[in-house]
Amino acid sequence: MDGGAGFVGPPLVPRSPEDVFRDFRARRTGLIRALTTDMEKFYVMCDPEKENLCLYGLPNETWEVNLPAEEVPPELPEPALGINFARDGMNEKDWLSLVAVHSDSWLLSVAFYFGARFGFDKESRKRLFSMINNLPTIYEVVTGIAKKEPKEKTPKSNNKSSKSGLKPSRQSEPNSRVLKMPPPPKDEESEGEEDEPQEEHDVTLCGACGQSYDDFWICCDLCEKWFHGKCVKITPAKAEHIKHYKCPSCTGSKRAKA
Repeated sequence: MDGGAGFVGPPLVPRSPEDVFRDFRARRTGLIRALTTDMEKFYVMCDPEKENLCLYGLPNETWEVNLPAEEVPPELPEPALGINFARDGMNEKDWLSLVAVHSDSWLLSVAFYFGARFGFDKESRKRLFSMINNLPTIYEVVTGIAKKEPKEKTPKSNNKSSKSGLKPSRQSEPNSRVLKMPPPPKDEESEGEEDEPQEEHDVTLCGACGQSYDDFWICCDLCEKWFHGKCVKITPAKAEHIKHYKCPSCTGSKRAKA
Protein backbone atom coordinates (compact mmCIF):
# COMPACT_ATOMS: atom_id res chain seq x y z
CA MET A 1 0.00 0.00 0.00
CA ASP A 2 1.34 3.40 -0.95
CA GLY A 3 0.42 6.67 0.59
CA GLY A 4 0.55 8.59 3.80
CA ALA A 5 -1.07 11.90 4.61
CA GLY A 6 -1.86 12.40 0.93
CA PHE A 7 -2.11 9.17 -1.05
CA VAL A 8 -0.10 9.61 -4.25
CA GLY A 9 0.85 6.69 -6.42
CA PRO A 10 0.03 4.59 -9.48
CA PRO A 11 -3.56 3.72 -10.38
CA LEU A 12 -5.18 1.36 -7.91
CA VAL A 13 -5.37 -2.27 -8.93
CA PRO A 14 -7.40 -5.10 -7.37
CA ARG A 15 -5.83 -6.21 -4.09
CA SER A 16 -6.81 -8.72 -1.44
CA PRO A 17 -8.28 -8.15 2.06
CA GLU A 18 -4.93 -9.38 3.40
CA ASP A 19 -3.12 -6.54 1.59
CA VAL A 20 -5.50 -3.97 3.05
CA PHE A 21 -5.18 -5.52 6.51
CA ARG A 22 -1.38 -5.28 6.34
CA ASP A 23 -1.75 -1.59 5.51
CA PHE A 24 -4.23 -1.17 8.38
CA ARG A 25 -1.94 -2.92 10.85
CA ALA A 26 1.12 -0.87 9.83
CA ARG A 27 -0.74 2.44 10.17
CA ARG A 28 -2.18 1.27 13.50
CA THR A 29 1.32 0.46 14.77
CA GLY A 30 2.47 3.99 13.95
CA LEU A 31 -0.52 5.58 15.68
CA ILE A 32 -0.07 3.48 18.82
CA ARG A 33 3.59 4.50 18.91
CA ALA A 34 2.62 8.19 18.72
CA LEU A 35 0.17 7.85 21.62
CA THR A 36 2.38 5.68 23.85
CA THR A 37 6.16 5.40 23.46
CA ASP A 38 6.46 8.69 21.47
CA MET A 39 3.79 10.48 23.50
CA GLU A 40 6.04 13.32 24.75
CA LYS A 41 7.18 14.13 21.22
CA PHE A 42 3.61 13.92 19.94
CA TYR A 43 2.38 16.20 22.74
CA VAL A 44 4.92 18.91 21.89
CA MET A 45 4.11 18.75 18.18
CA CYS A 46 0.39 19.35 18.87
CA ASP A 47 0.92 23.00 19.81
CA PRO A 48 -2.47 24.77 20.11
CA GLU A 49 -0.87 27.91 18.66
CA LYS A 50 -0.42 26.17 15.31
CA GLU A 51 -3.01 25.67 12.59
CA ASN A 52 -5.41 22.74 12.41
CA LEU A 53 -3.31 19.60 12.73
CA CYS A 54 -4.02 15.93 12.06
CA LEU A 55 -2.34 12.72 13.27
CA TYR A 56 -1.52 10.31 10.46
CA GLY A 57 -0.48 6.66 10.70
CA LEU A 58 1.80 5.74 7.79
CA PRO A 59 2.17 2.41 5.94
CA ASN A 60 5.78 2.07 7.16
CA GLU A 61 4.66 1.84 10.83
CA THR A 62 5.56 5.45 11.61
CA TRP A 63 3.41 8.52 12.32
CA GLU A 64 3.34 12.22 11.58
CA VAL A 65 1.49 15.33 12.72
CA ASN A 66 0.70 17.47 9.73
CA LEU A 67 -1.75 19.82 8.08
CA PRO A 68 -4.65 18.16 6.25
CA ALA A 69 -4.49 17.53 2.52
CA GLU A 70 -5.25 20.62 0.45
CA GLU A 71 -7.06 18.89 -2.40
CA VAL A 72 -10.84 18.41 -2.17
CA PRO A 73 -11.85 15.68 -1.99
CA PRO A 74 -8.64 14.17 -0.59
CA GLU A 75 -7.21 10.98 -2.06
CA LEU A 76 -7.64 9.22 1.29
CA PRO A 77 -10.13 9.91 4.11
CA GLU A 78 -8.72 12.55 6.45
CA PRO A 79 -8.18 12.08 10.22
CA ALA A 80 -9.84 14.28 12.85
CA LEU A 81 -8.94 17.92 12.21
CA GLY A 82 -7.57 20.26 14.87
CA ILE A 83 -6.52 17.73 17.52
CA ASN A 84 -3.99 20.29 18.80
CA PHE A 85 -6.67 22.84 19.82
CA ALA A 86 -8.03 20.60 22.59
CA ARG A 87 -4.63 19.67 24.02
CA ASP A 88 -4.39 22.30 26.79
CA GLY A 89 -8.10 22.36 27.56
CA MET A 90 -8.31 18.72 28.66
CA ASN A 91 -6.64 16.32 31.05
CA GLU A 92 -3.70 14.75 29.20
CA LYS A 93 -5.02 11.19 29.49
CA ASP A 94 -8.49 12.25 28.35
CA TRP A 95 -7.00 14.09 25.39
CA LEU A 96 -4.90 11.09 24.34
CA SER A 97 -7.95 8.84 24.69
CA LEU A 98 -9.98 11.19 22.50
CA VAL A 99 -7.28 11.21 19.81
CA ALA A 100 -7.13 7.40 20.06
CA VAL A 101 -10.88 7.09 19.45
CA HIS A 102 -10.68 9.33 16.38
CA SER A 103 -7.63 7.39 15.16
CA ASP A 104 -9.60 4.12 15.38
CA SER A 105 -12.37 5.69 13.34
CA TRP A 106 -9.90 6.96 10.74
CA LEU A 107 -8.20 3.57 10.37
CA LEU A 108 -11.52 1.87 9.67
CA SER A 109 -12.50 4.52 7.15
CA VAL A 110 -9.18 4.12 5.29
CA ALA A 111 -9.41 0.32 5.27
CA PHE A 112 -12.94 0.24 3.88
CA TYR A 113 -12.13 3.06 1.48
CA PHE A 114 -9.55 0.72 -0.04
CA GLY A 115 -12.13 -2.07 0.07
CA ALA A 116 -14.54 0.04 -1.95
CA ARG A 117 -11.87 1.15 -4.42
CA PHE A 118 -10.68 -2.42 -4.93
CA GLY A 119 -14.25 -3.70 -5.37
CA PHE A 120 -14.44 -6.06 -2.40
CA ASP A 121 -17.53 -8.23 -2.32
CA LYS A 122 -19.52 -9.13 0.79
CA GLU A 123 -17.26 -12.05 1.74
CA SER A 124 -14.07 -10.01 1.27
CA ARG A 125 -15.42 -7.16 3.41
CA LYS A 126 -16.41 -9.64 6.10
CA ARG A 127 -12.97 -11.24 6.03
CA LEU A 128 -11.27 -7.83 6.27
CA PHE A 129 -13.40 -6.78 9.23
CA SER A 130 -12.78 -10.11 10.99
CA MET A 131 -9.02 -9.61 10.77
CA ILE A 132 -9.31 -6.02 11.98
CA ASN A 133 -11.67 -6.98 14.80
CA ASN A 134 -9.18 -9.55 16.05
CA LEU A 135 -6.88 -6.71 17.18
CA PRO A 136 -7.50 -4.43 20.18
CA THR A 137 -8.49 -0.90 19.23
CA ILE A 138 -6.00 1.92 19.66
CA TYR A 139 -8.27 3.27 22.41
CA GLU A 140 -8.04 -0.06 24.27
CA VAL A 141 -4.25 -0.05 24.02
CA VAL A 142 -3.83 3.61 25.06
CA THR A 143 -6.21 3.37 28.02
CA GLY A 144 -4.79 0.06 29.22
CA ILE A 145 -7.93 -1.98 28.55
CA ALA A 146 -5.80 -4.20 26.33
CA LYS A 147 -2.88 -5.08 28.60
CA LYS A 148 -0.89 -6.87 25.93
CA GLU A 149 -0.78 -6.71 22.16
CA PRO A 150 -1.88 -10.09 20.77
CA LYS A 151 0.68 -12.11 18.87
CA GLU A 152 -0.08 -13.27 15.39
CA LYS A 153 -2.47 -16.16 15.83
CA THR A 154 -0.97 -19.22 14.20
CA PRO A 155 -3.03 -22.38 14.45
CA LYS A 156 -1.25 -25.25 16.15
CA SER A 157 -1.65 -28.99 15.78
CA ASN A 158 -2.81 -31.06 18.74
CA ASN A 159 0.12 -33.37 18.00
CA LYS A 160 2.95 -31.83 20.10
CA SER A 161 5.66 -33.84 18.36
CA SER A 162 5.09 -32.13 15.01
CA LYS A 163 3.91 -28.77 13.71
CA SER A 164 2.41 -30.38 10.65
CA GLY A 165 -0.98 -31.95 10.58
CA LEU A 166 -4.57 -31.16 9.81
CA LYS A 167 -6.46 -28.62 11.85
CA PRO A 168 -7.91 -30.24 14.98
CA SER A 169 -11.59 -30.64 15.52
CA ARG A 170 -13.22 -30.15 18.90
CA GLN A 171 -14.64 -33.62 18.52
CA SER A 172 -11.43 -35.31 17.37
CA GLU A 173 -9.86 -37.77 19.77
CA PRO A 174 -6.49 -36.76 21.35
CA ASN A 175 -4.38 -39.18 19.28
CA SER A 176 -6.33 -38.91 16.05
CA ARG A 177 -4.43 -37.89 12.91
CA VAL A 178 -7.68 -37.17 11.05
CA LEU A 179 -8.05 -33.60 12.23
CA LYS A 180 -10.48 -31.00 11.04
CA MET A 181 -11.46 -27.42 11.84
CA PRO A 182 -9.96 -25.97 15.05
CA PRO A 183 -11.83 -24.31 17.87
CA PRO A 184 -11.86 -20.51 17.53
CA PRO A 185 -8.91 -18.64 19.06
CA LYS A 186 -9.62 -17.84 22.71
CA ASP A 187 -9.13 -14.49 24.36
CA GLU A 188 -9.92 -13.15 27.80
CA GLU A 189 -13.43 -12.11 26.87
CA SER A 190 -14.37 -15.32 25.10
CA GLU A 191 -13.27 -17.75 27.81
CA GLY A 192 -16.20 -19.79 29.01
CA GLU A 193 -18.23 -18.99 25.90
CA GLU A 194 -17.63 -22.23 24.03
CA ASP A 195 -21.03 -22.15 22.39
CA GLU A 196 -20.34 -18.98 20.38
CA PRO A 197 -20.37 -19.55 16.61
CA GLN A 198 -16.89 -20.47 15.46
CA GLU A 199 -17.08 -18.33 12.32
CA GLU A 200 -17.10 -15.14 14.38
CA HIS A 201 -13.56 -15.78 15.66
CA ASP A 202 -11.71 -18.03 13.23
CA VAL A 203 -9.97 -15.91 10.62
CA THR A 204 -7.24 -18.36 9.63
CA LEU A 205 -6.79 -18.25 5.87
CA CYS A 206 -5.50 -20.87 3.48
CA GLY A 207 -2.01 -20.06 2.21
CA ALA A 208 -3.00 -21.22 -1.28
CA CYS A 209 -6.48 -19.85 -2.00
CA GLY A 210 -6.82 -17.20 0.72
CA GLN A 211 -10.18 -18.53 1.88
CA SER A 212 -11.03 -19.63 5.39
CA TYR A 213 -13.50 -22.48 5.82
CA ASP A 214 -12.97 -26.08 4.77
CA ASP A 215 -13.17 -29.62 6.16
CA PHE A 216 -9.50 -30.24 6.89
CA TRP A 217 -6.16 -28.43 6.76
CA ILE A 218 -2.45 -29.15 6.86
CA CYS A 219 0.41 -26.99 8.17
CA CYS A 220 3.83 -26.56 6.53
CA ASP A 221 6.71 -27.39 8.90
CA LEU A 222 8.91 -24.72 7.30
CA CYS A 223 6.78 -21.58 6.82
CA GLU A 224 4.08 -22.66 9.34
CA LYS A 225 1.28 -21.58 7.00
CA TRP A 226 -1.96 -23.56 6.93
CA PHE A 227 -3.46 -24.94 3.73
CA HIS A 228 -6.72 -26.59 2.75
CA GLY A 229 -5.90 -30.23 2.10
CA LYS A 230 -7.62 -30.08 -1.28
CA CYS A 231 -5.59 -27.01 -2.32
CA VAL A 232 -2.29 -28.86 -1.87
CA LYS A 233 -3.70 -32.25 -2.89
CA ILE A 234 -3.35 -33.85 0.53
CA THR A 235 -6.09 -36.16 1.81
CA PRO A 236 -6.61 -37.28 5.41
CA ALA A 237 -5.35 -40.70 4.38
CA LYS A 238 -2.10 -39.25 2.99
CA ALA A 239 -1.68 -37.08 6.06
CA GLU A 240 -1.59 -40.19 8.23
CA HIS A 241 1.81 -41.04 6.73
CA ILE A 242 3.38 -37.56 6.56
CA LYS A 243 5.91 -36.88 9.32
CA HIS A 244 7.19 -33.53 8.06
CA TYR A 245 5.10 -31.65 5.50
CA LYS A 246 6.54 -29.01 3.15
CA CYS A 247 4.13 -26.84 1.16
CA PRO A 248 4.63 -26.33 -2.61
CA SER A 249 6.24 -22.91 -2.06
CA CYS A 250 8.80 -24.20 0.44
CA THR A 251 9.51 -27.22 -1.71
CA GLY A 252 10.14 -24.94 -4.68
CA SER A 253 12.38 -22.64 -2.64
CA LYS A 254 14.45 -25.59 -1.46
CA ARG A 255 14.94 -26.74 -5.05
CA ALA A 256 15.93 -23.23 -6.13
CA LYS A 257 18.60 -23.04 -3.40
CA ALA A 258 19.93 -26.43 -4.39
